Amino acid sequence: MNETDPTALLVDSGVASRLTDAPSAAAQVEASGFDGCWAGETNHDPFLALTLAAEHTSRVEIGTNIAVAFARNPMSVAQLAWDLQDFSQGRFNLGLGTQIKPHIEKRFAMPWSDPVPRMREFLEALQAIWSSWRDGTRLRFEGRYYTHKIMSPLFTPDPSPQSFPKIFVAAVGGSMTEMCGEVADGMLTHPFTTKAFQEQVTLPTLQRGLDRAGRRRADFQLTSPLFVVTGEDERSWGEAAEMCRRQVAFYGSTPAYRKVLELHGWGDLQTELRELSLRGEWDRMGDCITDEILSTFAVVAPVDDLAERLRARCVGVVDRVIPAFPKSLSAEAITSIVTDLKNTTVTTR
Repeated sequence: MNETDPTALLVDSGVASRLTDAPSAAAQVEASGFDGCWAGETNHDPFLALTLAAEHTSRVEIGTNIAVAFARNPMSVAQLAWDLQDFSQGRFNLGLGTQIKPHIEKRFAMPWSDPVPRMREFLEALQAIWSSWRDGTRLRFEGRYYTHKIMSPLFTPDPSPQSFPKIFVAAVGGSMTEMCGEVADGMLTHPFTTKAFQEQVTLPTLQRGLDRAGRRRADFQLTSPLFVVTGEDERSWGEAAEMCRRQVAFYGSTPAYRKVLELHGWGDLQTELRELSLRGEWDRMGDCITDEILSTFAVVAPVDDLAERLRARCVGVVDRVIPAFPKSLSAEAITSIVTDLKNTTVTTR
């Protein structure tokens, strides 16, 4: 949290990971006034897209949200991040996530074990590798999960004037959140969260990790994707609301996110959504998301009021926000909202 300006808020955007779309999408993100753009790892590799994004922008930060750490190893990620940080002239943020056991074992054919200590060691290995490249010291990292003990001049990257990339880790559970506070530079929250959950659960848990490591909250960036429902006409508003209800319902059916619903007294909804998902009744799931639930998980507001509502939701809670604007929203409207969002003053939380 910025101690000199507690209302400071960085506004980021997602960017297309498809290589043919990444250059123009990244350029539009920068032209719209965003502070950063993030590429996710779903059906495309985010590192490739961000290479193009770096080439076609000059100001915005770029980052992975997320790259699947356990589908790779620290050495391969260290090289990718080092090169992207150098190529982007210091604008790269490395966002990592664990994914879940079935995907790691059955999709990536990689080992799964102890996600929190394994992720901690992954980050420690990255720092050791980068330090050996920067300082010319002998690489001697021996951990429980990763060992890196060979680094000859042939395999050492060229020197770079840039600092190490900031490392962000995606976290939902308490143990991973505390670990972020101890060893990461930032944390990526899940879009299926609420302001109350962040204030009552996430922030106190994160602070315990920061305190344990003797670190300041001001030196850490909490980043949050955020559902947005708005529209420039009644039809687009309705489409955005329907899409958001489906997204909230989909995430709400997952047992791991039940605790967010329980905080608001909606724990039984998770059971209902889970049963509907198992029967494949996806359309009915969205109908379970009432207006109250929708406005709790999403910022729901007319275009003209959206900037003020977004800041009211975020300031004092997160440092960076990634609003998921509806696809129907025009580029001009998005630029106006981003400009207002960065200039609007919020006096209460």
